[in-house]
Amino acid sequence: MDLKGKKIGFGLTGSHCTYAAVFPEIEKLIALGAEIVPVVSNTFKETDTKFGKADDHMNKLREITGREPVASIVDAEPLGPKEPLDCMVLAPLTGNSMSRLANAITDSAVLMATKATIRNGKPVVLAVSTNDALGLNGVNLMRLMATKLIYFVPFGQDDPIKKPNSLVADMTQIAETIETALEFKQIQPVIIARNE
Repeated sequence: MDLKGKKIGFGLTGSHCTYAAVFPEIEKLIALGAEIVPVVSNTFKETDTKFGKADDHMNKLREITGREPVASIVDAEPLGPKEPLDCMVLAPLTGNSMSRLANAITDSAVLMATKATIRNGKPVVLAVSTNDALGLNGVNLMRLMATKLIYFVPFGQDDPIKKPNSLVADMTQIAETIETALEFKQIQPVIIARNE
């Protein structure tokens, strides 16, 4: 796999329990030659949880990418006309951000960068991590699955007994999904069995 020279926006939203699985995938993309432009939601930037402090996550992202994360709508807007991306990744993508994206609500840096990428006719890769993908958010998931230029990292139920509406992407397939999306194709299978 060769992503050398590809400029990839990497958006992180508020699924705090997933960051430990996502950070190594950013490192993998860099090792494959990609230039990573980190973009973060307010929740990522400001919320401390049992999974870590926001400042520590921000510092880890700076350390991995060597860049200051884009954290405002104003700073994300140039990723459209002035500094276009080859691909935009949202990982993890929460149900909240998924519903906003599906309904054309652009109220965060991550969603602005996504909108800018779609405007440029470039692929967007989504790695879902939400407890309600098979519940109220199901309609938004299906709307995005049927939307041009949007591609999904393969996902499955992470705990069908205790959380039957929850879906989580296999973050280890982010790089392969990007490679396929750059050819404007959906990696298959997109719905997988997960062994947690």
